[in-house]
Amino acid sequence: MAGRRRSWAPEPETDPNADPQAVALKYDMEQDAAPRVVAKGRGHVAENIMAVAQKNTIPVYQNKTLVNMLMALELDREIPPELYRAIAEVMAYVYRMDKKAEKKKPQIRL
Repeated sequence: MAGRRRSWAPEPETDPNADPQAVALKYDMEQDAAPRVVAKGRGHVAENIMAVAQKNTIPVYQNKTLVNMLMALELDREIPPELYRAIAEVMAYVYRMDKKAEKKKPQIRL
């Protein structure tokens, strides 16, 4: 074999210069069998998704590997069963964040 050198390019998951990515999920227990991808994007779109989440005090779960998998899904599609376990971790995180937020709210007693 000739002495071919392969240039190394960091994966988006570990590349600090990669564009940010974001995926928004929605889950309605009464209507959906599983959470749905309702927004996704890179760069400016990802920044807007994050800004909307922050503005609406929506908990944010950061996991680059999971985001990369969810980016491959079509919009308004339920997540596939292969991702149920990972999404269950996200939902548990959101549940814990909601519980912490409830504790911080002032209690009104009459």
